[in-house]
Amino acid sequence: MSNLAISPAQRDALARWRDHLRAIDGVAAHTLTAYTHDVTGFLGFLALHNGGAEGLGAVARIDQSSLRAWMAAERARGLSSRSLARALSSVKNFVAWVADREELDASPVLSARSPKYRRKLPRPLSIEGARDMIETAGEQARDDWVGARDVAVLTLLYGSGLRISEALGLTGADRPLPEMLRIKGKGGKTRLVPTLPATRAAVADYARLCPYDLAAEAPLFRGARGGALNPRLIALVMEKARLQLGLPASATPHAMRHSFATHLLGAGGDLRAIQELLGHASLSTTQAYTAVDTARLMEVYERAHPRA
Repeated sequence: MSNLAISPAQRDALARWRDHLRAIDGVAAHTLTAYTHDVTGFLGFLALHNGGAEGLGAVARIDQSSLRAWMAAERARGLSSRSLARALSSVKNFVAWVADREELDASPVLSARSPKYRRKLPRPLSIEGARDMIETAGEQARDDWVGARDVAVLTLLYGSGLRISEALGLTGADRPLPEMLRIKGKGGKTRLVPTLPATRAAVADYARLCPYDLAAEAPLFRGARGGALNPRLIALVMEKARLQLGLPASATPHAMRHSFATHLLGAGGDLRAIQELLGHASLSTTQAYTAVDTARLMEVYERAHPRA
């Protein structure tokens, strides 16, 4: 929906809201783009629904009927329940921000129920699968330093539960790897994650073999020509390794992070502690791993229970 259908007052509020999210809440650029698209679409629909662009006072006149009409229109154009839930969350955030500044009543919007959807469960590797993946990935490269690099990256993903972007965001200043590594994650939030001796050794081995100068301000992990390592290359390394090992297509870099969390939980790890290690803003996100653990328990039960 084009923002041409939106009034100047609404466009200005949208811009100021974006600035607020960026400066105060530290929302990432791609997330801001998604939020803006959601709210722009909603305001554009509202203008058409009400017969023309309106000012910020229109926010106070949004009722449940308007929201239902918007959600029905989004559904009709093929938006999934998950995407619609995100769009409604964006709209609520914007409306709450406007209402707070304009002293408007936003309760009809804020009380709207989000569409229900089934969250996709994380698909981790087994402990053996994760270890085999790291070992096999290291054996594929023609150059020893590249193999050591791939092992170091995957060991960080599995050993410390990092996102691929977080691992590749490390610089030369992060070596030698400390026992507690400071990671800047989503939304600019910083957390401390422990590193295993095996992880520290893998990074040290890579740094020793790497032919490029790993200056403090430069990326720690390098591509073949010395530039910053492209995350797609790690995905390709894992793709080749999983084909060799007969692992499913879900064996991706992010699956190593899933494996970290699932294996910690299976070993008796505290859910709150795992939330902190992963950098999840909400415990509900981390709770998906309890569903994985329960599902695996049921698989064992189905295989092992003696039937009459």
